[in-house]
Amino acid sequence: MEVEQEGLVEHQPLEQDDLNFEKWKPKPKPKRTLHEKIDDLKTYLWNAETKEFMGRSGKSWSLILLFYSALYIFLAAMFAGGMCCLMWSISPYAPTYNDRVMPPGMTMFPHVDVAHGFDIAFNASDRSSWRKYAKALEAHLKPYDDGVQDRRNINCEGNTYFKQEDLEESAERKACQFKRSWLGECSGLKDKDFGYSKGKPCILVKMNRILGYLPGQGTPVNVTCGVKKGSTEGLGEVQFFPGNIFNLRYYPYYGKLRHVNYSSPLVAVRFPSVQYDTQLHVQCKLNGKGIINDSPTDRFLGSVSFTLEVGA
Repeated sequence: MEVEQEGLVEHQPLEQDDLNFEKWKPKPKPKRTLHEKIDDLKTYLWNAETKEFMGRSGKSWSLILLFYSALYIFLAAMFAGGMCCLMWSISPYAPTYNDRVMPPGMTMFPHVDVAHGFDIAFNASDRSSWRKYAKALEAHLKPYDDGVQDRRNINCEGNTYFKQEDLEESAERKACQFKRSWLGECSGLKDKDFGYSKGKPCILVKMNRILGYLPGQGTPVNVTCGVKKGSTEGLGEVQFFPGNIFNLRYYPYYGKLRHVNYSSPLVAVRFPSVQYDTQLHVQCKLNGKGIINDSPTDRFLGSVSFTLEVGA
């Protein structure tokens, strides 16, 4: 027992001075002058004694530079190799894989203010109110000028699909003519104002392009226009040029790389007897086999809606 007691350390009682916690607080570092700070910065950037730049020797910086150079070269090579494999496996003319072909959407012209939707409102006697619509139609119809179509495309007859599957994948496909003069009162050739100055406006509707799509399953898709909600009397007669169908000879579409001069067929719609000073909610629809025009989630699938208000 005496041996064990000798090994014990006797604890001394705390002095009053040890309980003063201010004593144990770290002492504040003396403030350095601006000149001292600048000297420290210079030493950090280049230490002449140790020959170090920013705390590292030349050998250390060389190893770091070598490592990151090798890393980024490897990453760039891996990315380039992946892109090469991807581009090699993808055909620029047709998608390698695709889901079922969706029915086409529909769009209209003129639309001069996309932010506010397809709204057409003007006074027939006020040129400044409708001039923008006439200019938009004229710009859209320029590629359909008869002379342009005669130079670029071929004259097609009949109402059957114009398939060109026997050509090589990369071969350019021929496109059928669609001439501006076929749009009659809405061609802008006889009436440069497209009927707007007379209160008889024209619009153009077309189907969106879908690669390889054959609309109507052998029967032409037709277009109808009417009042979406409200009284139907205010719209009056509706005229279509050159007719209310999309001829099958313009399909299928082979893509912009092969169908270089392809001109989407148009249907011009004219409203010659619209009731003045009445806002009409008009809807034009595609109708045919395989067409969807009543989708609750996509308002441009198979139909297009717009407001029409004509003033005197």
